Amino acid sequence: MPIKLPSDLPAYDVLTREGVMVLDEHEADTQDIRPLRIALLNLMPKKIQTENQFARLIGATPLQIEFSLLRMSDHQSRNTAADHLESFYRPMEDVWDEKFDGLIITGAPIEHMDFADVTYWEELTRVFDWTQTNVHSTFGVCWGAMAMINHFHGVKKHLLKDKAFGCFRHANLMPSSPYLRGFSDDCVVPVSRWTEMRAPEVEAVPGLSTLLGSTEVGPCLVEDAAHRALYIFNHLEYDRDTLKDEYDRDVASGTPINVPCNYYPDDDPSAVPLNRWRSHAHLLYGNWINEIYQSTPFDLNDIGT
Repeated sequence: MPIKLPSDLPAYDVLTREGVMVLDEHEADTQDIRPLRIALLNLMPKKIQTENQFARLIGATPLQIEFSLLRMSDHQSRNTAADHLESFYRPMEDVWDEKFDGLIITGAPIEHMDFADVTYWEELTRVFDWTQTNVHSTFGVCWGAMAMINHFHGVKKHLLKDKAFGCFRHANLMPSSPYLRGFSDDCVVPVSRWTEMRAPEVEAVPGLSTLLGSTEVGPCLVEDAAHRALYIFNHLEYDRDTLKDEYDRDVASGTPINVPCNYYPDDDPSAVPLNRWRSHAHLLYGNWINEIYQSTPFDLNDIGT
């Protein structure tokens, strides 16, 4: 089964060209099936790029997915056209009474700020608490993951002296986890952040399990079973050129930046980078969707009860 998207959402054409099965709302409504309701709370400035990345991954399973785009109620994006937000996004204030099988909370380029200084922090903490009654499984990504693990467990983020930037090998620390079904013993994961979560501090919290980790850049994927959540501090969803775009942007603006590690062939920025993480990205998000499907109540109203 395909992912259900509005036919005029940019991701609809992008995924169709890539061969991903996509249904518009009319076609989906003719199928006698309850789709999984998966929402994306998109905190990234380049919202269309982020929509495409996550829709590509969750739309590659054999299940029908109803994909909803959410935004913070009061925060105004300066990088995405207002008509796009108006057409495709719902503010959180409109969905407090709704239930979802899954929710992805993205990162945001505000790592240097203390959590409490973020303008929408109060509403975001309400979102975190809301997931415990209205979402069956939540997937926090990068800053979103750091914020969520801090809210529920007090685990701190730490500023790095130099940006962790590039593609790093991560060990499969728990091969028996259903979320790592089909994973190799290690895998390459794109990393782009100025902060880190430290392994000893994560491991000190009862109930948290680190599934993927690196000796170079620390914990990557953490399961929080009690809160029905996964936290990934890196970016398996990235496209081939995402790190390149970040690097080129900083070079053009004169911002000091290192060539991303292990990304370009021979570390040559003039070469075409290789995507060496796509298969594991599809495995991880496919496994997440499968675990939701196996365990979520058939009646949406029973989620969180």
